[in-house]
Amino acid sequence: MFEVPPSLFLEIKKDGSPYYAYPDMVCMAMVEYFAFEAQRTNATALSNFRNLARYGLQKFIYDALGYTPPDRWKYHHDRVSILQGSASDGYFIVFNEVSGLIVDLINASLTVNDKTIPDISVGMCWADHWKQKGLEGIYGPRIEYSHNYPDYYPQSRSNPQPAKAYPDQAIPEFRRWFRHEYLPTKFPKYILTKAHLLSGPDEAKQIASMFQPKAITGKSGKSS
Repeated sequence: MFEVPPSLFLEIKKDGSPYYAYPDMVCMAMVEYFAFEAQRTNATALSNFRNLARYGLQKFIYDALGYTPPDRWKYHHDRVSILQGSASDGYFIVFNEVSGLIVDLINASLTVNDKTIPDISVGMCWADHWKQKGLEGIYGPRIEYSHNYPDYYPQSRSNPQPAKAYPDQAIPEFRRWFRHEYLPTKFPKYILTKAHLLSGPDEAKQIASMFQPKAITGKSGKSS
């Protein structure tokens, strides 16, 4: 049996004013009451109770096994950190511009690692577009910078690697190209070649479909 605290809260003072701190046991009891016992139960309280209960059991199991779950943001955050300030002021690097795609994949609980972050694919396709459209004559020349990978990436064996940074004036064109050309036409093919590195072809198809153009429907509900 756990010991019931003599008071629902602990009174503390800060800057001469009283504040009331509620122990986790009391907070859980209040959430449980509004989830199950109140005359009008609260859907938010029920959801919060389930989330808190699930986290508590999960943490208990992890602590008992001495297990630390993998950080699904690690492959992204470590590259953001190591590439911070790599390019000169006035220039952008491709990785930073594709971070939104990577965040979307992580938030969808899909696989993100050194094999599936597509900045190399994007960089090669964008370089081809840059040359084919003569964009240097419009925005100015690219510059070279030293690109590094975190040491646990296989690509780190050839650090530092020469890479291209592009003039900031070209960012609108890059974003237009990335959204309307790369994502719908090149990215699906790229990610499907990585199916063996994911959970299987179903996950690869799910990732590819996330960035397909949405069909426009009229009032009848039919695609146009």
